[in-house]
Amino acid sequence: MNKAGFPGKPENSSASSGDDIPAALRDTPDAAPKVRVRPLVLLIGGIVGFILLAGISGFLFFITSPQKTADSQPSPSASPSPSNSGNNNDVLLGHLAYPEVPESELIAISRDGRIRMRKSAAEKFQAMVQAARSAGVNLVPISGFRSVKDQEQLFFSVGAERNQTPSQRAALSAPPGHSEHHTGYAVDIGDGAVPATNLQANFDNTKAYEWLAANAARFSFEMSFPKDNSQGVSYEPWHWRFVGDSDSLETFYKAKNLQPTPTPQSTP
Repeated sequence: MNKAGFPGKPENSSASSGDDIPAALRDTPDAAPKVRVRPLVLLIGGIVGFILLAGISGFLFFITSPQKTADSQPSPSASPSPSNSGNNNDVLLGHLAYPEVPESELIAISRDGRIRMRKSAAEKFQAMVQAARSAGVNLVPISGFRSVKDQEQLFFSVGAERNQTPSQRAALSAPPGHSEHHTGYAVDIGDGAVPATNLQANFDNTKAYEWLAANAARFSFEMSFPKDNSQGVSYEPWHWRFVGDSDSLETFYKAKNLQPTPTPQSTP
C-alpha cells in the first residue's frame, strides 16, 4: 500500500515508467506529424503544373495532327482571263463544236425553200433583206443551215479535190460537228448584182457588203470571221451570224476567247 493506504504501485515507479503520461496515450502509436503547406507554395505549384500540362498537350497535338503539305493545300481559284474564260473544251483546228439544231426549228429563207435558218434568225434575216432592198441592195442567201453530214462532205471531199491537208482545209471550212451552220444561226450572203463575188474575199468590194457593214447590227447580225479573227479562220466577209437572243449569243461568244493562230488566207 502507498502512503494513503490504498493498494498500488510503489511511489518511486512513476519516474521510471512515465506515469505522468496517461496510459491511453502511451498505448496509442505515435501519429504522423502534420505538415502545414503555405498557400503561396500551392499557387506556384499549380501554375507550374498547368504550364507543363499545356506544353505536353501542345506537343502531342503537333505530332499527331495532319500536316498540311503542298499537295494538300487547296489551290486558289484562277480568275478567268480574257484568253480562257468560257472556252469550249471541244475545239478542233480552231473551230468550236456546235450542236445540230432540230429540223422542227428551221424555216425557209429562200424562195425554193432549200436554204433554212432557225426561226428567230430567219425572221430577222428576212427583215434585213427587205430593208436592204429598199436601199437598192440585193442581199441573196447562199447557204444557211447545214447538217453534220453535209459538212462532212464539204470538208473532206472538197479538201481532197483541192489537195488540202486538214489544217489547210480548216482555215477555209469547219470540220464536221464544228460549223456555225449547224446551229441554224449562220448564213452566207451574196450580192445579187455581182454573183461572181459569192464566197470570195472580194465580196467586201460590193454594195451588199458595204450595206451589211453599216446596217447588219440593227438586225442582230455580225460577221463571224473578220480579218485577224481570234479563231485563226480565214477572212470571210460573206459569213454572218445571228446574235439576237440569249441562246445565239452564248453559243457564239465562246469563240471570242480563243487564242489567235496564224493561218493562210482564203483562196477561190
